Amino acid sequence: MLTAYDTVTVALRHGLEAVDILRLRRACGAVLQSPNGSTLSFFVPAGTSDTWHLPGSSCTAGALLLPATDPRWVMPPTGADRTARPTDAWVLRSALCEAACTLTAGGLGPF
Repeated sequence: MLTAYDTVTVALRHGLEAVDILRLRRACGAVLQSPNGSTLSFFVPAGTSDTWHLPGSSCTAGALLLPATDPRWVMPPTGADRTARPTDAWVLRSALCEAACTLTAGGLGPF
């Protein structure tokens, strides 16, 4: 089912680092791993794809919302109605930039 979200997709390692940063800030919304395991997709508010420009990432309008029990959820939908909480786009951008710096400084970039 398509939803009123967009998704920002990044390479797995970059995404996992960003998830850690966002979780520490209690700002991480729903995150889904791709079927082949190579990328993570962050749910962001609808309309984000109109203005998203960040190297190393892509933003796609619309999002496929899987059941909350699907094992590909890194950060599953929560709450009584299992609604996916989006990550604020600007907070995500900041976390992705910080993650890129951290990975590069550790010799793990580019990714």
